[in-house]
Amino acid sequence: MAVKTDIEIAREAKKKPIMEIGARLGIPSEHLLPYGHDKAKVGQEFIKSLSGKPDGKLILVTAINPTPAGEGKTTTTVGLGDGLNRIGKKAVVCIREASLGPNFGMKGGAAGGGYAQVVPMEEMNLHFTGDFHAITSAHNLLSAMIDNHIYWGNDLDIDERRIVWRRVMDMNDRALRDIVVSLGGVSNGFPRQTGFDITVASEVMAILCLSNDLADLQKRLGDIVIGYTRAKTPVYCRDIKADGAMTVLLKDAMQPNLVQTLENNPAFVHGGPFANIAHGCNSVIATKTALKLGEYVVTEAGFGADLGAEKFFDIKCRKAGLKPAAAVIVATVRAMKMNGGVAKADLGAENVDAVKKGCPNLGRHIGNVKSFGVPVVVAINHFFSDTDAEIAAVKAYVAEQGAEAILCKHWAHGSAGIEELAHKVVALAESGASNFAPLYPDEMPLFQKLETIAKRIYHADAVIADKSIRDQLKAWEAAGYGHLPICVAKTQYSFTTDPTQRGAPTGHSVPVREVRLSAGAGFVVAICGEIMTMPGLPKVPSAEVIRLNDMGNVEGLF
Repeated sequence: MAVKTDIEIAREAKKKPIMEIGARLGIPSEHLLPYGHDKAKVGQEFIKSLSGKPDGKLILVTAINPTPAGEGKTTTTVGLGDGLNRIGKKAVVCIREASLGPNFGMKGGAAGGGYAQVVPMEEMNLHFTGDFHAITSAHNLLSAMIDNHIYWGNDLDIDERRIVWRRVMDMNDRALRDIVVSLGGVSNGFPRQTGFDITVASEVMAILCLSNDLADLQKRLGDIVIGYTRAKTPVYCRDIKADGAMTVLLKDAMQPNLVQTLENNPAFVHGGPFANIAHGCNSVIATKTALKLGEYVVTEAGFGADLGAEKFFDIKCRKAGLKPAAAVIVATVRAMKMNGGVAKADLGAENVDAVKKGCPNLGRHIGNVKSFGVPVVVAINHFFSDTDAEIAAVKAYVAEQGAEAILCKHWAHGSAGIEELAHKVVALAESGASNFAPLYPDEMPLFQKLETIAKRIYHADAVIADKSIRDQLKAWEAAGYGHLPICVAKTQYSFTTDPTQRGAPTGHSVPVREVRLSAGAGFVVAICGEIMTMPGLPKVPSAEVIRLNDMGNVEGLF
């Protein structure tokens, strides 16, 4: 029997009207702004009215380092939300929105897979409710106003060589990484070098995802440092007088999006910073709203736990005052084999030795997450090619690490295939075993924070940074930014900065190429290794096979 594709399964979904999904959470219809029949935004006034309600329990789903074999973190997040509802708990899923660029590149969408998906899948992976377009527009409005200010006399005495605010677009386009603007003569302004990042790397994206409300959003936008004067003093977004108009553009984007799973359970899909180049979590406002409306909130953090989980704990939880009750680490037998040296073409053949050899990557993530004081369970995302002996090898290894691994078949069977994990998560959350604390204190110096992440999470020996980078960090400390957390931009494929180094390597160093101050978002970005904040398309991009079929339906999205 042919296995249906994700998009075929999603198209067959028996969706309920979004007002009905909202009613299940106690959201009156007048507080839902519908975008068609199957998605809606939740109004700010309703969200404010929830402030006195108790919070549910927050469950983080993270994963091992991604491999071409596939791990299924979002699929497991959605499946676990369905599973918790199946065993009688009122659970809400919170995930990020998909970025257009990777959809047409190689990463694919962000709606889950198989019978553990959020729908409408096509809209979620394309324009959805327009949030990313609003973020892109707000970001580039500031860019335009900076160059316009300089054109009309530069009253702020901005040093054009020290403008740090770049432009963004929601597409993978390596040609725009480094560009020169304002060519063509006097009427076009003053030529200078700049570049584009992808929208998910925008500080505006991070700000929207970390803001509590519109007032907080505007303050954070105003705090953005866009560059420096010739006297080397910072110039802020509010000095350019762009923060008010940017807030107007983001007014609707700030409202969380409500959709549903294939099993008609509620899901918030809001915000979308990548974890390799940004902080990798859905919005604080969506998570906090869900915690007021559900007994359990299942959320994910991007890529492996070395990036997503670390940033979830050290940035999002620290800034939003969140305390996760438990964490799920997703792994697959196939990925363990790939970490153990098996080529992708050979993953279908049983190889217990390779599974055992690849397990240390999983083991390191287990230890890292536990170091935050959060209890851990491993979800083995099942593939049809997995053998009993291989599954047993993973379970035995995880038991040696002081945790439990549970086989999950939600991709094929929906909530019925993940009940055991749901019961385990409830047991961990109800046990009160979580004693969450971030990895480092606010008052630790910035470079020491970076070293702490590199040594304790990546298990590196050292951080390599030029004197200019160390001096920049010290200057930011002197300017009052020393309390900010660090957001490391590095490859998602390895604990190191070399994407080919799988497993659990030691004896490596972390080279820092550049540091960027995100004063509005409230963190310092350290760009490490060869990571790019504007991705490129692969040799054969997914866009080549995405099309409309004869019925007018989208084909090729995954």
